[in-house]
Amino acid sequence: MKIQQGLIAEFEKQSYTQIIFPHTKTDWSEYLEEAELTFINIINAIRKYQLCKIICYDVQKVKKHFKDTSNILFIQYETDDTWARDTSALCVQNAKEQELLNFTFNAWGNKFEATKDNAMTSFVTPNARKCDFVLEGGALETNGAGIILTTSQCMLNKNRNPKLTKTEITKKLQEYFLAKEILYLEHGYLAGDDTDSHIDTLARFVDAKTIMYVSCEDKDDEHYRELKLMEKELQGIAIQQNFELIALPMAEAVYFKGERLPATYANFLFINDAILLPIYGTKTDEKVIKIFRNYFKDRMIVPINCSILIQQHGSLHCVTMNFTF
Repeated sequence: MKIQQGLIAEFEKQSYTQIIFPHTKTDWSEYLEEAELTFINIINAIRKYQLCKIICYDVQKVKKHFKDTSNILFIQYETDDTWARDTSALCVQNAKEQELLNFTFNAWGNKFEATKDNAMTSFVTPNARKCDFVLEGGALETNGAGIILTTSQCMLNKNRNPKLTKTEITKKLQEYFLAKEILYLEHGYLAGDDTDSHIDTLARFVDAKTIMYVSCEDKDDEHYRELKLMEKELQGIAIQQNFELIALPMAEAVYFKGERLPATYANFLFINDAILLPIYGTKTDEKVIKIFRNYFKDRMIVPINCSILIQQHGSLHCVTMNFTF
């Protein structure tokens, strides 16, 4: 199928996936070996289907983790952290060609040091067009047909582009991504999330007409009210846009050092002919695996335990970036 003009949907055919390998100077240092194992599992799953580019603090050290390096490209660059979804370039199809866009990354509103992360795209993909706008890849979802879904809590947060109004931000998003419409969700969050409610933790396009979203049915769960309000918003969007909705169960609560972690099944990753699905070693895992296998008949569903990733408040989609270029 010919890719339509605009931000390229993740479910389209891909060229490669980009990932940043953890190292001692990242927040993974406390449990680095466990984190490395999870990243290795993700990389090995990706490389069965397509090229995986690994941004490495030390190429020779990272190479030693792989007996077979086929379908892997190693790139040496030292990052502040490992959230490739938010620090990598975004792929856009315009009228004539595909283009990479390089946005400013300020660590989700200057919450952390991000100088090296912000400079990464210029080093790794120097052909990307520099855009004077703060934006993270996890803040956007597209159906590949002119619709972009995001959250007001993140996109309109004054810790990103404080001098711009909602109207101005909307216009910029439409121009950058050649979008017909920008849809903002006003509700929905996950405890332990540093991103101010990235859409890729809450609701995802799985094709041009279908959204999978996190649903909470436990009235005693702290997320119940907000996620029910989000569900109502999505139902309204579905009626307006003629979309289908598929509910994903809220992951069973996971805690680390007394803090609830942002475990979410919405943070899955499309690759060619497969989907990598984050699981957390909880009772709800099997239910979600079944939902995915029933819906995606033409893709292999590959569950990957991401319990270690949520200890740093992200998950599988957050540590990867898809490229169609």
